[in-house]
Amino acid sequence: MLGTFALAAASARGQPAAPTEELRVRVEALAVAPRIDGAATADPWFLIRFYERRRFAPAWDDARLDALLRALDGSDEHGLAPDDYHVDSIRAHRAGTGSVEDESPADARIHLDILATDALARYAFHLRFGKVDPEMLDPAWNFTRTLEGVDAVNAVQRLMDAPDMGDALRELAPREEHYEALLDALAAYRAIERAGGWPDLPAGETLRAGMRSPRVAQLRERLRIGGYLDPAERDAARGEPADPELFDRTVERAVTKFQRLHGLTRDGAVGAGTLAALNVPVRARIDQLRVNLERVRWIFRDLEPRYVLANIARFRVSLIENDETIWTTRAVVGRPYRQTPSFRARMTYLVLNPTWTVPPGIMRADLLPELRRDPAALARRNMVVLDTSGNEVDPARVDWNASPFPYMLRQHPGPDNALGRVKFMFPNPHHVYMHDTPSRELFERADRTFSSGCIRLENPLELAELLLAETGQWDRPALERALANGRQRTVNLPRPLTVLLIYATAVPEEGELYLLADVYGRDARLLEALNEEFRFSPPAGYENSLLPLEL
Repeated sequence: MLGTFALAAASARGQPAAPTEELRVRVEALAVAPRIDGAATADPWFLIRFYERRRFAPAWDDARLDALLRALDGSDEHGLAPDDYHVDSIRAHRAGTGSVEDESPADARIHLDILATDALARYAFHLRFGKVDPEMLDPAWNFTRTLEGVDAVNAVQRLMDAPDMGDALRELAPREEHYEALLDALAAYRAIERAGGWPDLPAGETLRAGMRSPRVAQLRERLRIGGYLDPAERDAARGEPADPELFDRTVERAVTKFQRLHGLTRDGAVGAGTLAALNVPVRARIDQLRVNLERVRWIFRDLEPRYVLANIARFRVSLIENDETIWTTRAVVGRPYRQTPSFRARMTYLVLNPTWTVPPGIMRADLLPELRRDPAALARRNMVVLDTSGNEVDPARVDWNASPFPYMLRQHPGPDNALGRVKFMFPNPHHVYMHDTPSRELFERADRTFSSGCIRLENPLELAELLLAETGQWDRPALERALANGRQRTVNLPRPLTVLLIYATAVPEEGELYLLADVYGRDARLLEALNEEFRFSPPAGYENSLLPLEL
C-alpha cells in the first residue's frame, strides 16, 4: 500500500523525515512545469521555498493526511469546493491508483506530498483572503490584502503541525458574527436542497388576503419550507386550523415577512415580483450565500472599532461601533447604468448648505442636452456657469454646443439643491459621497437605484449629529441654526473615520436573513469566477514572506 509513508515511524518518534533527492528534483522542476500529476499548483515558488526550508524532506504522514482530508471535505461549509484542493488525486495516490501511468511508489509518494502541501496552502489562502481576486472583477476595488509581517512558509508549516489542523484552518476564516450567520444559513439551505427543495408556485392572478385557490396551498408549502410560515399556526381571526387553500391573515403575514426579507414592496400580496422571488431555486440561493461568504472574506478583516458601512444592494447606510449598529438609515444608490462603486475611503469633513458642482459625466449626459433645448432651465435650477478659474460667466455668452464644453455648472444652496442641506465628504477618485436630497419620496420605494452614483441618505442630520457629538457644540439645534442661515459651511470631523461601500445581497441581521436582488449583476460575475479554476494573485508583502533558506 502506498498510503503509509516510510516517514510515519520517524514522525511518531518526533524525528524529522529524511530528505530525498527525488523530492528535490521534482520540486525544482515546478519552476518550469508547475503541474503535479496533471494538476496545476497555485504557486510553484511557494512550494519550492517550502521544501527548501525543510531541506527537501517530505512533510506528510498518514495522520496529517487524514486531518487534511477531513478539513478539505468540510470546505463546502464555507461555500468553497473540495475539488479545488486535489482531494481526488490525494485519495487516489494514497490508494495506489494515481493517474500517472507506470508511476513508481517513490514518485507516488512525492506527488502525494507536493499535492497535499499545495492543497493546504490553497485552502488556507482561500479562507484568509478569498478564492477570487476582487480586483479582477472590479477596477475600483481598493480594500487591502496584505501578508506584511507574516511568513507564508512558516504559517503553512504551523498549520501542518497544529494539534487539530481543522481547528487551525477555521481560525483563518473571518470570526465575525456576520460570517458565522452566513455559514449557518448555507448549511440550512443545503439541508433544504437535500430534502428536495421547494415547489414552484404556478403563474396566475395576484393572490391576496381573503382569496381561496389551490395555489394558496402550494404557497403555504413554499413559505413553510423557507421558514416564513409556521405550519402549526392557526388563523388569527378564527382560532381554527388554517384552510390550506385560504389566503388568510397567517399567510398574509408570512408573505409580508418574505417580502421584507427580499427587499420587495410589502403589500402582503403575491404578484409578479413576489412570485419571481418565491420561485428562485434553492440552488440559486445557495450560490447567493456562497458569493456573499466570499465577499466577507475579502472585506471584514481588521476593521476599526467605528466605521460607516454603506451596503449598496441593501440600500442602507449604518454607523457601526464595536461591532454594533448604533444608527442606520435608508439610502438611494446609483442606477444600474451609473453604479455606485465598492471601495473604502476616509470621511474627514461635512458641508452644511452645500453647493453642487455638477460632475462632468452628469453634465454631459443630462444637463447640457436640457440646457441646449432650454437655456432658461439654468435659472430655474438656481445654477451658474463658471470658467475653469471659478469665475462666473454670463450664460448669454455661453456656446452650449461647444465640444468639449469649457465651463463648470454649479448649483447654489437652497431647498432644491441636488445635495440637500448636508453632504459627507470622503475624497475618492469616483466623485462619490453621501448627501441629503430634496427627493424624499424615493425612500419609500423598495428598489432605490435612482442616483447618478452618490448615496442619498434619508436621515442625514442624525448622522451629522452623531459624527460631531465629540465637538460639544454641534447638537441638533446648532445644526439647524447653521442650516437656517443658508450659508455654506465646512465642518471637520473630530475623528476621521473609514467609510466602507460594499455590495452584499445576503445579509444576516438580528436573527433574520435578507436575500436581496442582484441589482447590478455583480453576484453573477462573482459566482462565475468562484466556480473557475483558482488563479493565484499574491497579496501585498507576499514576496517578502518567501525568503530563501539560510544555510
